Amino acid sequence: MRRFREWEYWARPLPGFGDPRARLWVIGLAPAAHGGNRTGRIFTGDRSGDWLYGALYRAGFANQPTSVARDDGLELDGAFVSAVVRCAPPDNRPTPEEGDRCLPYLAAELSRLDRVRVFVALGGFAFTNVVRMLRATGDTPVETPRFGHGTMVRLASGRTLLGCYHPSQQNTFTGRLTERMFAAVFASARRLVAS
Repeated sequence: MRRFREWEYWARPLPGFGDPRARLWVIGLAPAAHGGNRTGRIFTGDRSGDWLYGALYRAGFANQPTSVARDDGLELDGAFVSAVVRCAPPDNRPTPEEGDRCLPYLAAELSRLDRVRVFVALGGFAFTNVVRMLRATGDTPVETPRFGHGTMVRLASGRTLLGCYHPSQQNTFTGRLTERMFAAVFASARRLVAS
């Protein structure tokens, strides 16, 4: 969006965040323009982040339920959070081309997160691109992956991909995603990580 181009933080790439020994990897679409893009940490300083870090806290993956700034004391234990696209996309809708350009960065994170057992993809775009990344690295789904909230896909490596509606205001304000539904995905992730 042109009106934000003069802002100091606009369109800067954003790395993932969390425990380098993570067994759970949560992958969203892209940084929020005035959330993670502004604060410098993914899912920080916006309502989606409030939902995500609250759920991670309740599932035992975070030391606090909120994150408003990079230096607010949030620490993840056994979890890592990132996004398919590394810069805030126009109109908050990443294109397939942006996914293509950023996929190597996602694959590079995967090579460093060698203990991951469970992936949670937030939204259909993230789900599709996580499947693409996994196939490109040789970890093929055992069955045909189809996105849906609560979808569980077993991978050839024995790892698991969980589909989850994105905690965007569009989903949470309309009731398409409730806190109970969101918590259930992270409860499943907790059980899978422990098994």
